[in-house]
Amino acid sequence: MRASLIQIAVDPDEPVADRRARAARLVREERGAADLVVLPELWPVGAFAADLFGPESEPLHGPTYRSMADAARDAEVWLHAGSFVEAAGGALYNTSLVFSPDGELTASYRKIHRFGFDKGEAVLMAAGEDLVTFDLPHLTVGVGTCYDLRFPELFRGLVDAGAEAFVVPAGWPVRRRAHWRLLAQARAVENQAYVLACGTAGSHAGVEQAGHSLIVDPWGEILAEAGPGEEVLRAVLDPAKPAAIREEFPALKDRVLGVAAPHRTRTRSRT
Repeated sequence: MRASLIQIAVDPDEPVADRRARAARLVREERGAADLVVLPELWPVGAFAADLFGPESEPLHGPTYRSMADAARDAEVWLHAGSFVEAAGGALYNTSLVFSPDGELTASYRKIHRFGFDKGEAVLMAAGEDLVTFDLPHLTVGVGTCYDLRFPELFRGLVDAGAEAFVVPAGWPVRRRAHWRLLAQARAVENQAYVLACGTAGSHAGVEQAGHSLIVDPWGEILAEAGPGEEVLRAVLDPAKPAAIREEFPALKDRVLGVAAPHRTRTRSRT
C-alpha cells in the first residue's frame, strides 16, 4: 500500500479558498502514485489561528467536504482530508473526513482531546465522543488528531476496535518537535501498528510549525520523515506487517489492565 502525506504549508496571507484549491490540486497530483493520501490538521485556517475558527467554520458538507470529495475521486485514492472547523448544532468541532476513491465519505472523526488548556481550541471547540476506525483493503485504520497523540488510552481503544495503523493529522509547533517524533514512535511500538503522522509547515498565527511528518512502522522504525517545509512524504506499507509482528512478539496478548474508555467506538467501512 502506497501512502502519501502532504505536509502543506499554511501562509496567513493565502486566502482560505486559495489554499483549499491548492490542497485539492496536490491531492490530484498523487493519482497513480498513492493508494492513501493524508492532509494535516486544520490546514484551511491553521491550528493556532483561533480568531478564524468561527468566521471560517463550515457545515459538514461545506466547501472543504466538496473539494476533498472531488479530489479523492479524481485522484482515485483513499483520502484522509486532514481536519477543518465544523459548525454543527451551535458548536464548533475539529473534524476529520475520510473519503473513498469514488469520493464517498467513509468516516468522520471529531477530535476528542482539545489543546489549549484555558484558551484557543480547548474553549472554542466542543469535544468529540467517538473512537473511529475505517477499513482500507487489508488494513484497518484508527483516527486521531494532533493532541490526541499524547493520550495512549485512545490508541489502545482503537487497537481493541481492530486498528492496525493510525492516521494522525496535526498542527504541531516546532518548539515541541522532539515530542512529536517520540510520541509517534511510542504509539507505533506499544500498539504494534503503523503511524502516519502528518503535520503542517509554515506558521499558524505566528506559531512556527514543526513539519517533520513521519511514517513509522509497527516495530517503531521510521520509514520516512519530512523536513520543515512543504513537501509530500511517501512510503510503502505492508498491510500484513502488523499482524506478523503481533504474532512474532505477542506483547498485546499479555495486557492485564483493560481499556475503560468512556467513549463509544464507531467503525465505518465502505459498503
